[in-house]
Amino acid sequence: MKDLRARTLRGGVAKICSQGANLVLRIGSLMILARLLVPGDFGLIAMVTAVTGILNLFRDFGLSTATIQRKDISDSQMSTLFWINVLVGIALTGLAMASAPLIANFYREPRLTSVTVALSAGFMFNAVGVQHSALMQRQMRFVALATIETATTVASIIVGVVMALRGYGYWSLVGMALTTPLVYTASVWLMAAWMPTLPSRHPETANIVRFGGTITLNGLVIYIAYNLEKVLLGRYWGATALGTYDRAFQLVSIPTDNLNAAVGSVAVSALSRLKDDPTRWKTYFLKGYSLVVATTLPMTIAAALFATDLIHVVLGPNWSEAAPIFRLLAPTILVFGMINPMWWLLVSAGLVGRSLRIALVLSPLVIASYVAGLPYGPKGVALGYSTIMVLWVVPHLAWCVHGTVVSLRDIAHAISRPLGAAIIAASASWLVVLLCPDDLSSLERLLVGLTTLFATYLGALLYVMRQWPFYRDLVRALGPST
Repeated sequence: MKDLRARTLRGGVAKICSQGANLVLRIGSLMILARLLVPGDFGLIAMVTAVTGILNLFRDFGLSTATIQRKDISDSQMSTLFWINVLVGIALTGLAMASAPLIANFYREPRLTSVTVALSAGFMFNAVGVQHSALMQRQMRFVALATIETATTVASIIVGVVMALRGYGYWSLVGMALTTPLVYTASVWLMAAWMPTLPSRHPETANIVRFGGTITLNGLVIYIAYNLEKVLLGRYWGATALGTYDRAFQLVSIPTDNLNAAVGSVAVSALSRLKDDPTRWKTYFLKGYSLVVATTLPMTIAAALFATDLIHVVLGPNWSEAAPIFRLLAPTILVFGMINPMWWLLVSAGLVGRSLRIALVLSPLVIASYVAGLPYGPKGVALGYSTIMVLWVVPHLAWCVHGTVVSLRDIAHAISRPLGAAIIAASASWLVVLLCPDDLSSLERLLVGLTTLFATYLGALLYVMRQWPFYRDLVRALGPST
């Protein structure tokens, strides 16, 4: 594909713009809903999703990634995968509905029965759109996908806010959760313009399902590791404590979630097409990796330095207990910014088995950190989680790149210049905020701090660390192909 570089960059820009809009929308909806609902409302939904989220991992059985990653796939093969996804969706919907009483009994909260039954419909909505979305990613139609994602976010927020204003309480969050897969699936069906045929047997189907199954198992192990603390907090500390922790966790996760959603699908699609060209594959990966880390660093600093003001401005004065939790979780923004891109490397190179082995080692460590911090409540859990993730970074990176054309030294080089710029920016913004008058409001202090942070970081990255040519070339590559 001669114009792969340009299409990749344009797709990346479209996704980044979309995720930037989604970031603003999500934070805006968070600000509104945090003032219309109480922590217990968020806690109730978090109790259910922490458990049913495990089922959500099986919604596509890894078949969307398999469709994107394969060099060649026929229309009839995709149709077969579509019907497999539908069967999985039906099974997950039934399983979620059957588990509703068990979830309610576990948390000793009867309201969770009806909430779980309602949310179970989302599995079916998701299942029927998996292959259509994967087809559009395979075709690198990222501008269309970005438009769909933004429209979906807007629709779900409108439903959630309107229901909250009408006094539906936690049901507004249920409505919001169901609107997302319904609107997204309807949109990709319309835009993909692909109609599945009846399923048929193919010699390669078993290999595709095996590949997808490995990805699903990997996701299951990681999900349990990253979400068990919500189950434990809900069970032993209650809905209010969990709601406070969950809002802090969601807020700190927004940057990496959006960034990974923006770049991840584009990167996997592009790298999968370059796996037979190791030199270009390495170059593409390292440039993408450097870009993600460079974007993540200032967000990490902002969360760590301005936690109290951010929580006060975004969630409101009634959520002050979330501020220390938010600050303790801040290091995970950088951690995930550094380790999430390793997924591109492993999937595009066909090393999903290694990814599963890594997950099997990491999960017990993360769970142990939760258990150690649980007696101290949400703050103890947040501290334990951040500590183990920071200690895990270097071993994770070394394990991922072992035996590939990318070395740990390459990774260190890609990180070094953004890190140097981040240190300069953090020092400058901390000093400026320290010198601010005491009578400034949270919003004023936050604006001063963030403006100083991002302006200093950008200047240091482009000129002190001499990264201007790198970003200039990226911009030029977005122009018309010649």
